[in-house]
Amino acid sequence: MTIFGAMTTAVTGLKANSKALGHISDNIANSQTIGFKRTETNFRDLVTFATSRNNAPGTVLAEARFTNTVQGALEAAQVPTHMAINGDGYFMVSERVATLDNQPVFNQIDYYTRRGDFEVDRFGYLQNGAGYYLQGVEINPLTGNKVGDVPSRIQIESDFIAARQSTTLNYTANLASFPQTVVADANTANSELMLDGTFTNNPTTFGGDGFVQAQDEQLFLDRSLAGGAITMYDSIGNPVNVELRWAKTNNVGNGAAQAGGADTWNLFYQTSTTATGTTAKWNNVGQAYVFNTSGVATPAVTSATITGLTVDGVNLGNITLNHGSNQVTQFADTNGSVSVTEIEQDGFASGALASIAISDSGRVVGTYTNGKQLDLAEVTLVKFNADNKLRKLDGGAWAATQDSGEAIQGASGEIVAEAREASNVDIADEFSKLIVTQQAYSATTRIVTTSDELVRETLNMKR
Repeated sequence: MTIFGAMTTAVTGLKANSKALGHISDNIANSQTIGFKRTETNFRDLVTFATSRNNAPGTVLAEARFTNTVQGALEAAQVPTHMAINGDGYFMVSERVATLDNQPVFNQIDYYTRRGDFEVDRFGYLQNGAGYYLQGVEINPLTGNKVGDVPSRIQIESDFIAARQSTTLNYTANLASFPQTVVADANTANSELMLDGTFTNNPTTFGGDGFVQAQDEQLFLDRSLAGGAITMYDSIGNPVNVELRWAKTNNVGNGAAQAGGADTWNLFYQTSTTATGTTAKWNNVGQAYVFNTSGVATPAVTSATITGLTVDGVNLGNITLNHGSNQVTQFADTNGSVSVTEIEQDGFASGALASIAISDSGRVVGTYTNGKQLDLAEVTLVKFNADNKLRKLDGGAWAATQDSGEAIQGASGEIVAEAREASNVDIADEFSKLIVTQQAYSATTRIVTTSDELVRETLNMKR
C-alpha cells in the first residue's frame, strides 16, 4: 500500500505545483496591471496516519493566498483625475450592467478596488480603466459641507454655478509702529499721524461724517498707507474693486489728541473712483484699532462690520471683516508699510465648469471659468477586518464575503493625487518561484515513474 500511497501523494503534488504555476503565470502576466495584487501559493499537507513508528503517505493541497494588504509602488500620473491609495483602504465602485434610454444602468452591489485610473465618461461619471465607477459623497459647492453620509456614484454636472454675493472679508495684517507715509519724519513729532484737524474742509473726519472728501484725497493719501485691494461681488456677480488704506490717528506721545494716548489706527476703503469736490472719496470703516506697547490690539478685535459697503454706487451690503485669531498687529517694520498676510473674500461671479481634478484630501475639485475652485464630492475609502478574505473579481476588483466582513468607512490610507498604484508583482521573485516550481514538478513526476516501475516489478514476481 505504501507504493500506491506514494503515487497518490505524487499525483496531488503534480496538481499542487500546477496550481502554483498558474498563480505565477497570472502574476507575471499582470505585472503591468494598475492596482494588481499578486497571488501567492500556500501549500498545505494532509496527513492520513502518522506516528513515530508508522507514517502513511498523505497528500498536499495548494491554496491561493492573496496579498491585498501589500502596497504597490506609487507612480506619478499626468491625468488630474488619477489617484492612488497610500496605505490601507479601497475605493468603493459600482459596475455598469446595461444602458437604458441612453443612460447607464448599474448593479446595486458595491465592489472595491485599488485601481485609481479614473476618468470622466460621457455621462459625467468617474470610470477607471477596468470599467468600474467611483463612489463618494456629494458636497455642496457653496458651503463645502457633505450632503449626507451614504456613498453613491459620483457624477459631475456641467451646469453653470450661480454667482454668490460677497459677505465676508478675511483680513489680517501688521501695521508698522512708525508708518512711513509721504509726510512722515522721524525728527518731527506726530508727523506720521493723521489727526482730526488734518482736513480744513472736513475737520470731523473721524468723529462725525466719517469720510474723506474728494478735494482732500491727496492730503489723505500722503498721510496713510496702502492696505491691499481685492475684487468682491454683488448679488448678480458684478465685480467690485475694494481698495483699503490704513491711517494712524494717535500714538502714546499724543495724549492731547485723543483720551488715553494709545496707538490708534483707522481703516478706510475707497467708496468712489470719480467723486469730486465735497463728496465722499474714502469711507472710514468705523472701527478703532487700539494697540498696547506689545503691539497687540487692546481690546482684541477679531471682527468688525463694514455697514453698507458701497463703491461707485454698487452696494454690497454689510460685509463682515474677519480678522480671526491672528487679528491685526502693530510691530516694527523696517519698510514702515502695512504687511498684509491674508486678504480673501467669499463671493464669486457665475461660471461654467472647465475641468475637474482630485485633491490630496480626496475631494473632487471643479475649476470654473470664473477662476473659482469648488469641492464637488469626497471620495470614500473603506477598509475590511480581513482583507485577504475578499473575493477576487475581474478588473482588479473585490467583493465582500462573510469571511472578510462588511466594508467599514474611514480607512487610514491617504489619497495621493495624480498618481497610480503599480502592481505589487516582483518579476525577479516570480522567476525564482518559477524555477523552484518547475524543479518540484519534475521531481514529482519521477516519483510517479518510479512507483509505476515498482508496481510492475511487484506484479512480475509470480513469473
